[in-house]
Amino acid sequence: MINSQDIKNGTCIRLDGKLYFVIEFLHVKPGKGNTIMRTKLKDVVSGRVLERRFNIGEKLEDVRVERRPYQFSYNEGDTYHFLNQETWDDVHIAKDSVTGVDFMKEGDVVEVVSDASTETILFAEMPVKTVLKVTYTEPGLKGDTATNTLKPATVETGATVRVPLFINEGELIEIDTRDGSYVGRVKA
Repeated sequence: MINSQDIKNGTCIRLDGKLYFVIEFLHVKPGKGNTIMRTKLKDVVSGRVLERRFNIGEKLEDVRVERRPYQFSYNEGDTYHFLNQETWDDVHIAKDSVTGVDFMKEGDVVEVVSDASTETILFAEMPVKTVLKVTYTEPGLKGDTATNTLKPATVETGATVRVPLFINEGELIEIDTRDGSYVGRVKA
């Protein structure tokens, strides 16, 4: 158990039978009454965000989570297979539980988050940035760097990313896996 005033960003708690990560918290001292904790909680399964208030001193059930590196092996439909880097166990995770799945290629190392008490896998997430090769895009023209115009480009995983006009086929680009946005060109 954990007191409500001890929660911080990233703390995992069990509330109404569901697991939530604290993504934002604020101590509030109103003019009258007791201090409260105003929090934003993200549901681990659905990803929904809800706001919740707790009185100071209120007991909450904290959940110990473990983060371990796993290597992506292959996928069968909507089931993705990962290899534990330490024990070499094969783990199956549903496509919906993997963030950045569109930018994941064979051999990528992801972070798998699991409930330490039940060994239940909660979700897997790609690193924030990844480098991928552009497999198809319309040819760029010399001097197309003055405007902020973007064009579609297909990367080696099959995902489509909006890139600046000067990017050509065969180039390596860095992508933000959270929203699929172009970050920059990578020199080989």
